[in-house]
Amino acid sequence: MSFCPVEYWIWLQNALGAGARTDELLAYFRTPEEMYKAGEYEWRLSGLLTQKKIEALKSSSFEKTTEIINECRQKGYRIITPDDNLFPNRLKNLADMPLVLYGMGDCSVLNDVVSIGMVGTRNASNYGIETAQKLSFLLALSGATIVSGGALGIDSEAHAGAMLAKGRTLAFLGCGLSVNYLAENASLRRAITRYGAVVSEYSPFTPASRTTFPIRNRLISGVSLGVVVVEAGVKSGSLITANYALEQGKDVFAVPGDIVRSSFDGANYLIKNGAKPVFNAEDVLSEYEYLYGDLIDLSNAKTTIASVPYVDYRRKKQNSQSVEVKKPDSKIKSDEAPVKPISKKALPDDISNEAKIVYSALNEQGVHIDDIVRATDLKMNIVLSTLTELELYGFVELENGKKYKII
Repeated sequence: MSFCPVEYWIWLQNALGAGARTDELLAYFRTPEEMYKAGEYEWRLSGLLTQKKIEALKSSSFEKTTEIINECRQKGYRIITPDDNLFPNRLKNLADMPLVLYGMGDCSVLNDVVSIGMVGTRNASNYGIETAQKLSFLLALSGATIVSGGALGIDSEAHAGAMLAKGRTLAFLGCGLSVNYLAENASLRRAITRYGAVVSEYSPFTPASRTTFPIRNRLISGVSLGVVVVEAGVKSGSLITANYALEQGKDVFAVPGDIVRSSFDGANYLIKNGAKPVFNAEDVLSEYEYLYGDLIDLSNAKTTIASVPYVDYRRKKQNSQSVEVKKPDSKIKSDEAPVKPISKKALPDDISNEAKIVYSALNEQGVHIDDIVRATDLKMNIVLSTLTELELYGFVELENGKKYKII
C-alpha cells in the first residue's frame, strides 16, 4: 500500500463510517487518495459500492476533514492512519480495519505485544468489580497490557488495576475524544493517558450511541491476544466482544460467577461453551508463555486474587473543607509553596496512610515529583503509587513538568 496523506484517510472513514468493510476497496484503489481522485465513474465501474455509498462519498467534504485536523492540533490528539508506525499491526488484518485512530497519551501502547482485553457489565456487582481490579492488577504486574473500553463498571476497574500495578493500559472509546461522555470518569481517562492511551476510531465530536459501542468492541479484541469476560449478561456488549475475538482467532477467557445472578449468565455461558475459566492471572498468561516468556513474569501471575488489596477509589467523596496551611516545609521549594489557606477535599478515612502524607505535601500551584519525595521521606515508587491512587479518586492531577496539584 502506497503512502497516503491523512486527510484522504479521514475523508474515506467519514464517508463510509466507522466499522465499514474496506479491504476490497483498498485492494482495488490501493489508497484513499487514489480512490478520491478516481471519481464517481471508477467507483461505479469497480462494482464494490452501492448507490448509497457512492452518494456518501460524493457528500463527504474536505471542509469537515479540515475541522477534524484543526481540532486534533488544538487538543493535542494524535491522528494515526495505517501509514503510521503507531498503527497496530494486529488491526491491519481486519476486513473492517479502522482507517483512522485518534489518540491521547502514549499511543505506542497500541502495539504492545502481550495485550489482554478485559470487559464486562457497567452495572457490576461488588464481586465483579473487585475481581476485575485485582485480576487486572496481577496481569499488569506480570507484564500484560490491559485493554478495555473506558466505561463504568468492569472497564474502569480493569484500567484502574493496571495503573495501580504501574502497568500499561489502553482504552478504546465508543465516542469522539472531545465528547464529554461519562464526566464522572474524566479523572480515570486522564490517568490512563499517563500509563498508556485513550483512543477512538470516531472523529473528535462524534457522540456516543447504541451503535458506536458494538463497532468499537472489535478493536478491543483486535489488538489483544485474548479477551477476559469478568461479569456479563447473555445479551451484553461484552459477549459481542467475545464473539469478535472468536472470529478474529483470539482466545476467550471468562471468570466463573454466581449461577443465580443474571449478570453472570454470559460469562458462565462462555465457559460452558469452551472459554477457559479464570481463577488467577496465571490461567490467562500461561497460554502465551511459550511465545512471550521473556515478556511475562508468571511468578507474579501465580498470586491468588484474594491476597490483593482492593482500592475503592469510587467511594462517595466528602465535602471540601478549608485547610489552614502551615509554614511551608523547608524540603519544598518556597516558590512552589502556597501562601494562603487553600481548600482541600477531605480524604476518605480508609485511604492509605502514604496517600494522606503525599496529599498533605501538595498544593494548588503544583509540586514537582522530586520535591514530593523529599517532603514526605517516602521512596519514589511509593510516592508514584499513592499519586496514582489520589489521581483515580480525582483529588490530584498531573501538570506539565512532572508537577502534581490538588483539584
